[in-house]
Amino acid sequence: MEPFEYIKPSSPAEASAILAAEGSAARILQGGTDLIIRMRGDFIHPKIVVDLKGLPGMRDVAFNPDDGLILGAAVTMNEVATHPAILAHYRMLADACETVGSYQLRNRATIGGNVCNASPAGDSIPALLCYDATAVIYNPAGERRLPLFDFFRGPGKTDLKPGEFLQALELPAPPAGAVGIYNKLGRTKVGDIAVIGVGVLGWPQRSNPSGSAWRIALASVGPTPLLAPTAEALLAQETDDLAVDAAAAAVMNACRPIDDVRASGAYRQAMVRVLARRAIEAVLAHLPF
Repeated sequence: MEPFEYIKPSSPAEASAILAAEGSAARILQGGTDLIIRMRGDFIHPKIVVDLKGLPGMRDVAFNPDDGLILGAAVTMNEVATHPAILAHYRMLADACETVGSYQLRNRATIGGNVCNASPAGDSIPALLCYDATAVIYNPAGERRLPLFDFFRGPGKTDLKPGEFLQALELPAPPAGAVGIYNKLGRTKVGDIAVIGVGVLGWPQRSNPSGSAWRIALASVGPTPLLAPTAEALLAQETDDLAVDAAAAAVMNACRPIDDVRASGAYRQAMVRVLARRAIEAVLAHLPF
């Protein structure tokens, strides 16, 4: 690992000024589980590492039944996976974070790091999209908010501008009676990067013909995390076996998978249909109709 300067700024403004001035020579440290590996592997060579964990709110978790959940960007995966309010109201997010790496890694890995890596395989991201998360971004001209789906611009690319960094994620209060399932397929049972990730959230909605409404988000089957609005619309109309089959097929058709060292695109496309059907059926089994 090449030498670098370590800076722990005392304010968001100081952090932003450093990041803006140094550009690509600076890298943000939150958990470091990806950063350190890339530095040791000679993939990146930052001159400055900027540690944001100590900034106000970065480690905070706040929940209000009316307003929802605020997650500081430096909250660890284990903190998300075990927090009582998240387990009670955003269970799919807790379950998704618990699939990341090992227990030891989750003590360091952060929710903000998982998002800002902008990996198409990020495990927390389908759950965050299903819960309609918003990215809270520090900007030297004033804080800005962005729907999380619009935060991702490509593999490893985000909407962050020079001098900006992710401060928090905001999740509205989930719909009453919502049930969420995250299904992940990896090459090993635990600890592997997702070959496919499928998040499904359903909740009672009397105004829809099926009596339910849906959100479906996908990981590792496109250059960015994906949504499946056609499948959601089908399930809003009907949830019998034929409709579930059609919705699973629509999820498959929403994918844009590639061949890589972990799986072929054809395998991903076939298996995302299987995982989607299983998740939809699991949600239906627990919806409080």
